[in-house]
Amino acid sequence: MNTNPVNWFELPALDLVRAKKFYEEVFGFEMEPETNAGYEMLSFPMQRGGVGATGGLMKGFGYKPSLEGTTVYLDTDNIDEIERKILLAGGKIHVPKKSIGKYGYISIFEDSEGNRVGLFQRK
Repeated sequence: MNTNPVNWFELPALDLVRAKKFYEEVFGFEMEPETNAGYEMLSFPMQRGGVGATGGLMKGFGYKPSLEGTTVYLDTDNIDEIERKILLAGGKIHVPKKSIGKYGYISIFEDSEGNRVGLFQRK
């Protein structure tokens, strides 16, 4: 395998309108609504052949927001600015920006749906 093993992630959402507003306000990108296999979803931006994984917000049976379990980290160039936008959009910061040594910085927040999500900023 010559790529990273993760290529798609799904974050549960109870209210896709609220979740769309939150993520678009915080990160400044557009999320595209879709229906796939009977599930409603919003897709994060994707560049075919690009580096890294992408994913979506999913609503439907078996998708329950949680502060427990796997943490997905979203890439950013400026954690401080994103943390500020998270608070303005109604989210919560659980672990403020902290160094992870030579790799950069992380932060953990709670989104509008009640998911624990991470931020990652390279050094």
